[in-house]
Amino acid sequence: MTYLKSRPNMFTLALILIFFVPSSIYAQQSDSLNVATAVISKNIADRQPVEPGSSFSVSVGKLFCYSKVTNIQSSTQIYHVWYYGDTERARVALNVNPPDWRTYSSKIIQAHEIGKWHVKIIDDANNMLQDIEFDLTP
Repeated sequence: MTYLKSRPNMFTLALILIFFVPSSIYAQQSDSLNVATAVISKNIADRQPVEPGSSFSVSVGKLFCYSKVTNIQSSTQIYHVWYYGDTERARVALNVNPPDWRTYSSKIIQAHEIGKWHVKIIDDANNMLQDIEFDLTP
């Protein structure tokens, strides 16, 4: 009879491990991600940003958000969320893999989009990792 009483406890423990441990591991992933480098640039060449800056002429036509993420524990996604003022203009999902990963997104710039911009880099749990501000000038 003692054997039968201990079986349900082992089953309960197994369920707890199956359902709760993976979410704990996932939560730790968000805390460990680090954005080592994040810049806005005019281009990307050889997996590196070209002409990074914080102010660009609207005539540039297209800008890139480059980020290097370190301390990645397992494959996941980050997002580059492009904002014109307070209005979200684009959300780009980017895969990142351990241990470090370089990635980028781009945004076509319209002639009338002069002013303050920023790109939020967020993780899969919507935690902000970095916020890069830049201006577009006439």
